[in-house]
Amino acid sequence: MDLAIGAEGDEFRAVIRGWLADNLPDDLHDDDTDADALFERRRAWNATMFESGWAAIDWPTEYGGRDASVLEQLIYIEEMAGAGAPGPVNAIGVANIAPAIMTLGTDEQKERFLRPMLRGDEIWSQGMSEPDAGSDLAALSCRAVSDGDRFIVNGQKTWNSLGHRADWCQLYVRTDPSAPKHEGMTCLLVDMRSAGVDARPIRTIGGSLDFAEVFFSDVEVPVDAVLGEIGSGWKVATRTLGFERAGVAKLSLMLQENVDRLLADSGAERRRDPIVRQLLAARHTDAVLLRLLSQRTISAAMNGRMPGAEASVVKLAWSQMEQRVAETAMDVLGLDALSGGWGERLAGSRSLTIAGGTTEVNKNIVGERVLGLPREPKV
Repeated sequence: MDLAIGAEGDEFRAVIRGWLADNLPDDLHDDDTDADALFERRRAWNATMFESGWAAIDWPTEYGGRDASVLEQLIYIEEMAGAGAPGPVNAIGVANIAPAIMTLGTDEQKERFLRPMLRGDEIWSQGMSEPDAGSDLAALSCRAVSDGDRFIVNGQKTWNSLGHRADWCQLYVRTDPSAPKHEGMTCLLVDMRSAGVDARPIRTIGGSLDFAEVFFSDVEVPVDAVLGEIGSGWKVATRTLGFERAGVAKLSLMLQENVDRLLADSGAERRRDPIVRQLLAARHTDAVLLRLLSQRTISAAMNGRMPGAEASVVKLAWSQMEQRVAETAMDVLGLDALSGGWGERLAGSRSLTIAGGTTEVNKNIVGERVLGLPREPKV
C-alpha cells in the first residue's frame, strides 16, 4: 500500500482544517432540541459548504465540486470526521443518485437537479425497497403504466431515507411486467409534491424518524422524468462510478470512533479486569484491521485501479464489527449500555447487516467476484 501524503497533501490538509476551524458551527449534533430544527441547521451548514466548494469535493467542478484526487478525498474525510462535521444532508443523493444523473441523465436533468441537490435546497430520497422487494430489487412491483406523454404510478416503497422530507425521489418502477424482471424496470425522477404521493415517517427501534414508507396512488409523472432509458432501470441501479473512491475510509473512521468511545467509557477500574481488557483489545484489533482493509482499497484507486468488489468486503466487515462493538459495550458497561448513546447504538446496530446491502448478498459478491466461486444456483 502506498498512502504517502507528501507536502501537497499536508498543504491540502491545512486548508480544509483551517476552513473548518473558521466556519464549523457548534450546534450541529443530536441533542434534546426539535429534530426539524436540527435538520434545518444542518441544511444551512450544507449551504455553507456548497458556497465554499466543500460539499462534495469528488464531484466535477462544473457541478459544484473540486475534481479532488483520491488522496484529497481521503484527507477531506479524515478532517471532517476529526472535526465532527456533518456531511451533506442529501447523503444518499450526493453519493448514489447524483452519479447516476451525471452519467445517464440528459443535459436538462443535470442542469435542473445537481446543484440544488448538492446545496441542500432540494432533498432527495431513493425509492428502491418494497415490502416484498428488499435486497432482490428486481422483484419490485411498484408499477408505472405509459399514458401518452406521462406515466401513471401505483405502488409502495419502504425504508426510504428522508422520504418524508424529500422533494424528489429516484424511483424504480416496473414498466413492462411481461419482460424478464431485470429488463422491465425503469428509473423515474419523481416530484414528491405530486398529487397522489403519501410519505409516512417510520419510527425506528432507536427512536429516530430518518426513514419513511411512501405510497403512490395514480401519480402522474412526465416521460421526460425517465433517467436513462425506459427499461434500463437495472442498469441505473447497478451503475458504479467511483466519484467517492475514498468513501470506504468513512466506515473505518466511524468504527474507530466508536471503539475509542468504548475505551474511554469503560474506565480504568473496569479495564483492570483481564476479561474486559481482552474484549477491548479484540475491538481495537477489529478497528486496525478495517483501517488496513480500507487503505488497501484506497491505495488501489490511487494507483489507477478502480475498486471492484472490495467495497463489499469492507461493508461486510464493518457491519459485523460495529455490531460486535455494541455487544461488547453491553458486556463491559452492563446496564449503562442500555440507555443514552450506547443504547441507541445497540438497537441501531442490528440494521447494519441489512441496510446498504445485506450480509447474505455481500457474501455472494465476495464469493463469486473475489474468491471466484461458482455462482449461486438460480431457482
